[in-house]
Amino acid sequence: MRADQASDFVWAFERLAGLLKAPDILNERDEVHGRALVESYIPGTEYAIEGVMTDGVFRAFVIFDKPDPLVGPFFEETIYVTPSRASGVVQDAIVDQVAAAARALGLRHGPIHAECRVNTRGVYVLEVAPRPIGGLCARAVRFDGPQESRVPLEEVLIRHSLGEDTLPWTPSSDASGVMMIPIPRRGVYRGVQGVNEAAALDGIDDIRITAKIDELLLPLPEGRSYLGFIFAGGKDPTDVEQALRNAHAMLTFDIEREIELVR
Repeated sequence: MRADQASDFVWAFERLAGLLKAPDILNERDEVHGRALVESYIPGTEYAIEGVMTDGVFRAFVIFDKPDPLVGPFFEETIYVTPSRASGVVQDAIVDQVAAAARALGLRHGPIHAECRVNTRGVYVLEVAPRPIGGLCARAVRFDGPQESRVPLEEVLIRHSLGEDTLPWTPSSDASGVMMIPIPRRGVYRGVQGVNEAAALDGIDDIRITAKIDELLLPLPEGRSYLGFIFAGGKDPTDVEQALRNAHAMLTFDIEREIELVR
């Protein structure tokens, strides 16, 4: 949560304290949930990076653009598109800084997922984690294998963990992207219209609605999930981004206001 002044900070801190008292958070019994991290806001364009460390050497697979500005007050991610449209100089700087951050954390072998922001002062690494991109979003990382076969990210990572070289599998030269469909408001999910029509649009590969009927939807910061995912592919990342936006615009979600019990 972004706080630009003292009153904002008090509001954000109190909201965070309430969130950490939620039953599903308390059930994790994690000491970290008793603390709050306060850090400076870093302006700039945000990117996500997927790759692997092999004996301390980082190899980037893809850099994802995040075309929707993440400026707060919350930071809900929506669209990832690759290949990045950043300049070669910026992409090289991103890879160098992510590699340095991974080594500083002692990461030497295995998958890397990183997030960073870039502005006129340079590259700021926000996160480096020894894991791949989460869940269904991994479908947006595509590889061309030997004999023109298409290889998923999970297979490349499993082969890497078994000691195989990742060089035979190169990230696809085609563009791909995913939209994590945001939850627009709190309420009870009743259904969605327009999925078939949106899925038939040029460039759209698949639409997966993961919200369950009668589920209580919670937007950020209390919420943890999305309504679903839209996947697109093509030759140009700009076209892929537009296809994702066009498909999302065709979806109509039925979200009812929850009934409040009076005691």
